[in-house]
Amino acid sequence: MNKYLLTASAIVLTFAANAQQGSLTAKDYERAESFMSYNTEKFIDGTPGRLNWLDNDKFWYTVRNQSGNQTFLVDPSKKTKTLTTEYTAETAPAQGGRRFGNRNEVVSPDGKKAVFIKDWNLWVRDVESKKETQLTTDGIKNYGYATDNAGWTMSDGPIVRWSPDSKKVATFQQDQRNVSDMYLVTTNVGAPVLKAWKYPLPGDKVIATIRRVIIDVENAKVVSLNIPADPHRATLSDDIASSGTFDDIDWKADGSEMAFLSTSRDHKQEKFRIADASTGAVREVFEETVKTQFESGRGVINWRYLPGSKEIIWYSERDNWGHLYLYDSTTGKLKNQITKGDWLVSKLLRVDEKNRVLYFMGNGREPGNPYFSYLYKVGFDGKNLTLLTPDQGNHTITFSPSNNYFVDTYSTPETPATMAYRDMKGKLVTSLEKTNVSRLAATGWKAPISVNVKAGDGTTDIYGLVFTPTKMDANKKYPVIDYIYPGPQGGSVGSWSFSASRGDHQALAELGFIVVVIEGTSNPFRSKSFHDMSYGNMAENTLPDQIAAIRQLSKTYPIDTNKVGIWGHSGGGFATAAAMFRYPDFFKVGIAESGNHDNRNYEDDWGERYNGLVENSNYEAQANQNYAKNLKGKLMLAHGMMDNNVPPSNTMLVVEALEKANKSFDLVLFPNSAHGYGPYSSYMMRRRWDYFVQNLLNMEPPKDYLLDGAQRPRN
Repeated sequence: MNKYLLTASAIVLTFAANAQQGSLTAKDYERAESFMSYNTEKFIDGTPGRLNWLDNDKFWYTVRNQSGNQTFLVDPSKKTKTLTTEYTAETAPAQGGRRFGNRNEVVSPDGKKAVFIKDWNLWVRDVESKKETQLTTDGIKNYGYATDNAGWTMSDGPIVRWSPDSKKVATFQQDQRNVSDMYLVTTNVGAPVLKAWKYPLPGDKVIATIRRVIIDVENAKVVSLNIPADPHRATLSDDIASSGTFDDIDWKADGSEMAFLSTSRDHKQEKFRIADASTGAVREVFEETVKTQFESGRGVINWRYLPGSKEIIWYSERDNWGHLYLYDSTTGKLKNQITKGDWLVSKLLRVDEKNRVLYFMGNGREPGNPYFSYLYKVGFDGKNLTLLTPDQGNHTITFSPSNNYFVDTYSTPETPATMAYRDMKGKLVTSLEKTNVSRLAATGWKAPISVNVKAGDGTTDIYGLVFTPTKMDANKKYPVIDYIYPGPQGGSVGSWSFSASRGDHQALAELGFIVVVIEGTSNPFRSKSFHDMSYGNMAENTLPDQIAAIRQLSKTYPIDTNKVGIWGHSGGGFATAAAMFRYPDFFKVGIAESGNHDNRNYEDDWGERYNGLVENSNYEAQANQNYAKNLKGKLMLAHGMMDNNVPPSNTMLVVEALEKANKSFDLVLFPNSAHGYGPYSSYMMRRRWDYFVQNLLNMEPPKDYLLDGAQRPRN
C-alpha cells in the first residue's frame, strides 16, 4: 500500500512538472502584435517620402509626423529647407523603372521605344505611335529571346540592356530545350492543374544556356556574338537580371561596343570580353579564376568599362578583401590596384571619368560594426582616399542629378535615421530630417541591442541583435529563440539600418522569450576567407556560431540555455532542421519553413555556386533527411505546395525520413501557396507563436488568435 502511494505520488509530480504551466490570453497576443510594423509605424515622426528632383539640384519631399504631412523644398544654392505647399503627390514626376504600365516592357533611355516578348520573340513598340515591329523571328518555346523563366525566376518581362543611344539592345536566346522539368500540382475541386517549367538541378548534364546577341532595333537586325553559348550565370546572384536589368553588360556610349562577362557554370572563372556591336566579333581581354566562387559586389555590380580611356574598373577579392583594380582594356594588363586594406568595397556608386575619381560604399574600414557602410572617394591611381560620411552608422546615398551633391541617410539598429544634404566633399549643405520615435517609445517600445561575440572557432568576431521583453522579471531566466538565415548570399540580420520593427522578433520577445539574431561566419560583407568558411559544406549553416553566441550571451542576459528554440525560412528552414538533427541536445524546439533541405532538389545555380559542382562536393552528406533519425525535440515543418522557388519535395524528403525513423513531428502545408505563403503568412506567424509558447514556455496559447496584420487595421 505504501509502495503504491509513493509510486502514485511520483506519477502525479511528474505529470505536474510536464503539464502546461498556465496560459497566455488573447490580450497577451494583442500586446505582442502591437510591436509589429503595421502597429508601430503610426507612432514614428519625421520619416521622409521619396525625393522629387527639380532643376539645379533642388528637390522636394513630404515628411510624416504627428500633426500630418508637411512638404519641404530644398535649395542647395541657398542652403535652405523651406516649408512649401507648391508641390503635392499629384505633381510628383512619375517614378522611373524597368517596366511600366500593365505591360512587361523595357523602355529605351530616350523613352521613345519599348521592347517586349511575344510568342518567344522580341518586339519593339514605338511609344508615341504604338506601332509594333518584330525584331526576332526564330524564337520558339524553350528557346526564346530575352526570357526570364529559368529556375525559380519567372517573369514575362524581357531581359535586355539598351545601348545609351537607344538604338541597340543586348540580349540572348535562352536554350532550355533539353533542361529538366519541375512539376507542381494545384489543390482544388475537380482535376488538379499540373504546372511544369524548366528547373535545372545541381548535377544535371544540361542546364539553361544563353546565346548572346545584339539587336539593331532601328533596322530589326540580329547580330550573334561569335562565341559559344554561355551558362545561365551572372556575377551578382543566381539570376542574370538580379540588378534589375541584364547583368554584367556595359555599353560604349555610341553603341559601337559592348563589354560583358562570361561566367563559368561553377562561378570560378570570369572572362572579360568586348564585342563589336556591328559584326559580333568578340575580343578576349582577360580572365580571373578563383578557388571557390567569384562575385562582383554586394547588391550592385562593381566593374565598369571605360572606352574613352581604354580602361576597366575591375572588382576582385584576390587579396582576401573586395577591392577595385584598374586594367588596360587594350592589353588586358593590370595598371594598378585602386583600393587596398583589411576592409572592402561593397558598392561602386559613381565613376567620374573626367576627374578620374571613384565614389563607393565601403565596409569595415571605420571602427565599430563592420556591417556599417560608409561613402568614400578615391582617385583612379589609388590616392586621396577620403571618407565623405564620418557619422557612425549605416549610410545610404542618393546623388543629385548633376552629381554635385548627395543625400546621406544614416542610422544604426538602435538609433533612428538622420538625413542630410552634402556636397561632393562631404561638407554639410543643410540638415534635412531626424526620425523621431519618442511617441513610439512612450508606448513601451524599445530598440534591439547590438552585440559582438566570438564565433564557433573562438576567435572570429561576429555580430548580432538581441530582443528582450520590454517588461522583464529580474528573478527569471527566459527561453531563447534563435532566428536564423545562414546565407551564404545574405545573413540573418539583413539591413543594419534602423527599423522600428524587424519581422516578429520583438513581438515574440513580448510573449516571454529572448530573441537573438546572429550574423554567423560564411556570410558576406567581410573578408573572402570569412565568406568561404562553409564553402563546399553548406550544411554547417553557421550553427556552431549560433551555439557559441547563445552560450556567451547567456552570461550577460538571463537566457535559459536548456530551452533553446530556432526558426527560419527558406535557407533558414534548411538550417533549422539541420540544427534539430545535428545538435539535438542543444536545440529543443524548431520551426523549419520552406527549407531547401537537400540542395540536389534546389535550383542548379545556387548550390553549384556555394557548394561547387556535384562531382566535386558531397551533397549527400549535407542533406537533412539523412539525419532526421537524430531528432529529439519538437519540430514543425512548413511548406507551400506551389513553391516554385524551393520545391516542396525538399520538405517531403524530410517528412518521409522522420516517418521511417518513427519520429513525431508537426507539419503545416499551404496547398496553393508559393514560397512566402502569401495571404497565409500571418497564419504561419500565429502558428509559430503558438508552437514556441506551447513547447518552450510550456504554456497554453489563446485558441486560434486572429493575427492578420495589415489585413485587419486596428484602432
